[in-house]
Formats: sequence, structure tokens, C-alpha cells
Amino acid sequence: MIIVNNEGVLELIKDKKGAKPQYQHFQADKQTIEDLNLQGKFKQQSIYSLFNHLQTRGGEKVMEGMFREPLNSPGQINNRSALFSFFQNNSLIFPVIRSQVESMEDYLAGGAGASLPRVAWGIFTKKFRQVLFHNAELLQLQAGQSVTIEVLQAFRDFFAELKGKDGISIYEKDLDTAQRILQDSRLQGILKAGEEQPSLAQLIRNDYTIRHAMMREMETLLKLIYELDVYIGVAAVAREEGFVYAKALPAADMRLDLEGFRHPGLRKGVSNNLHLTKERNVLFLTGANMAGKSTFMKSMGIAVYLAHMGFPVAAKRMEFSVKDGLFSSINVSDNLDMGYSHFYAEVLRTKTVAKAVSESLDLYVLFDELFKGTNVKDAYDATLAVTEAFAANRNSFFVVSTHIIEVGEALGKACDNLQFSYLPTVMKDGVPTYPYTLASGITTDRQGMIIIENEKIVEIIQSGGSIHKPHLQL
Repeated sequence: MIIVNNEGVLELIKDKKGAKPQYQHFQADKQTIEDLNLQGKFKQQSIYSLFNHLQTRGGEKVMEGMFREPLNSPGQINNRSALFSFFQNNSLIFPVIRSQVESMEDYLAGGAGASLPRVAWGIFTKKFRQVLFHNAELLQLQAGQSVTIEVLQAFRDFFAELKGKDGISIYEKDLDTAQRILQDSRLQGILKAGEEQPSLAQLIRNDYTIRHAMMREMETLLKLIYELDVYIGVAAVAREEGFVYAKALPAADMRLDLEGFRHPGLRKGVSNNLHLTKERNVLFLTGANMAGKSTFMKSMGIAVYLAHMGFPVAAKRMEFSVKDGLFSSINVSDNLDMGYSHFYAEVLRTKTVAKAVSESLDLYVLFDELFKGTNVKDAYDATLAVTEAFAANRNSFFVVSTHIIEVGEALGKACDNLQFSYLPTVMKDGVPTYPYTLASGITTDRQGMIIIENEKIVEIIQSGGSIHKPHLQL
């Protein structure tokens, strides 16, 4: 508690500033991103990789941007969710494969808005090099142009078919933009041409039109293709996994309704329900080791983050108040470089959240095993003091887990806005099992010694030289 007091954690929580800062996006810091394993294309079992079934590099960048900058407006969130839902309901398939889009990107990258004579001179030069030196530049240009025309034809047909779908109004603005480009009079002769090899003159005219005269239009079309890739890809994951779209509510509603939610990375994970309101905005969670507290908190945090992105969530139903940000403290570790112990790192993490609360931010906050890096007495005092101070904030949602069940009894007397829940342990033939289903109240489970006895740790220590010593190779 001395360290907690010296860092001014309680004072920060209680000392709220008048006007809160305005952010353009929902906030989540690096620690939270890592706790929930949200981002990272190549990071094992990241939430990003779960949704990354995309066909384009540009689509992946668009989705990375969505993960970096979740939304903080109910209208924007519900609109994006409606877009995903439209594509999911229509079971649409992206009309081209990844290599086709990449060939088109490479071909269009050579565009510079040049005049027709300059384009003609460049292609004549390539033809000259091909004849004299067997140079492959002209063949590469022909191949790139051919694939680009195939992609344009595929999306022309795709968007034409999309026009008649039910619910298209949610996508109509982008659809009109795409069709306006693809129906441009300059493109019609190119898109209606057969599969025969174009003449050199036609190659020049095509190249000038696609890569130069319509360079800006092609850039716009590619952007729409990337976004379409995300809509179709994410919708497909939602359909395959049985995810749903959350309904975003104003912050003032102070409501978090989660029905049948689970960790999205665990297809057979146990689902739970959670209901938090302004009157009960703090969940005090207890349970034994291995009972599932950390997974429960990660599942909730991921659902909240994805919901602010407008992405589908692993739940049967979800309604939530849009907040300013999400902070978690789940996998906090010591810092050898800075000389921070585990406990001091926990205190600094709590201080970071306290600063955000002091700025009058409305938040979702997850604390897993507060102050587990110190002795039981200090952990009890610090957990009680910090949780009680946070509970005074009625505009944020807090989930605090702990082993120290006595803290719950004290908090129940000091605060009237706590919801007490626990993840139980069920003994079967002397062996603890874990149903991972949330129950109301404070746990009375104390199975630590039972597990130690079942693993025969004391007997192994006491057996001394009578047990078999493994041969270690150095």
C-alpha cells in the first residue's frame, strides 16, 4: 500500500478533471492490445489472423486500419455492422483471386498520367527492345494489361449483379461510384473486346486509357475493391463461426448486455452471459486458479473491442454503450531493464488507468488478479482501496478478479454498485473440474492444496534418493 500511495493512484482516481479530451477513435493502449492478442498478421492466434481470410494485400491494410482505429460513434458502428451483415446475408464470393489483383496492382503502378504520344513512344521502345534483344518488358506489359482487363470485367459483372440484391441501400453509394467508373465510355470498348491478342495500336490505346487517362479512377476503384474484400471476408468468417453483430448504444445508456459470449478463438468454448448497468457497473469476479477467470475477461474484452469496430462478435446477442476506450491488466510482467518488480509494474499499470479515469474518460476496464505480485496483506489492502475508488465512477464499466475473496465481503459493505460473480470448481472423485460457467456470489473454493496433493509434490520432495533421478545431458 505504501507504493500505491506514493504513486498517488487513489488520488488520481478520485481527482476527476472537468472536461474530457476528445478522441477521434476508441482508445486501447499497447498493453491492452497485447493482453487480448488483437493485432498482428503473423502473430499466432491473433484476432486479426482469425478474420484475415482476404484476397488482397490492400484489403489486409484496410482491415489493419480498422483494428488500429476502432470507432466511437454508435451511428458509425451500427452502419459498418449493417454493411457486414448485408454481405453475410447474401453469401457473396469475391469474384477474383489474389494473384489477379496483385497483377493488376503491378500493372497500374506504372501509370503516371502521361500523354498518348508519350505512352506510344514508351511501348514502341519496348517493342524495339523485344525484337533486337529479346527483352521481356513488352510481354510483361501485355500480360499485366490482359489480367487487369479480366479483373475489370469480373467486377463489372459482380457489381451489376449486386445492384439487385435486397438491402443494397447500405452499400449503394460505393456501388454507384464503382459502376460509374466501370461504365465510363472510355472503358467500354476495352471491356467488350474478345480474348484475342490486341494489336500494338490497341495495346497503346488500352494502356493510355487504363493507366494514364483514368489513373485516378483506377485508384478509387482499387480502394473500393480492397474494402469489398474486407466486407466479404469478414462476413464469411461470421457466417462460418456463427458470430453476430452487436448493437451500439449511446454512452449515457450505460449498458453492457452479453448473451452467450465466448472467446472467438475457441470454437467449442463455454459461453456465458453478462449484464452490467449504471446501477451495477462493477463486476467483482472470484474463482480458483484454472477456473477460467482470465479467459472470461479476455473474451469480454475482445467482444467489446470488436463491437467498437463494427465487427461480428462471438456471442448470441450483444448490446453495448459506446465508450472512450478499453484498458486491461491481464498479462503484466516485471521489467528488468527498468528495474521494476512485478508488483511495481502492476502499480504503474493501475496508475495508467487511474490517469485515464481522472481525465473523465468513460471506459471499459479489466483487472485480472490485482496486485498478485505482493504479499496477501498488501494485496488485500490495495485491491480493496483501488476497487472501492474505481467503483465511485458510475460512467465506466469495471471487471476486477482476485483470489482474495475476503476483499469481496468488505466491498459489499462499502459499495452498492458491485455485482459479485464467480467461476466455480466442482470436485469429482477428489479431482477438481471446471465448468467455466459464471455463477452469482463469491466463491468459497480453496483447492490449492488438493491439487498439490493430487500431484504428489510433497511425497516427491520427501522421497529423496528413493525416486528415479532422470539423466540430464548437458
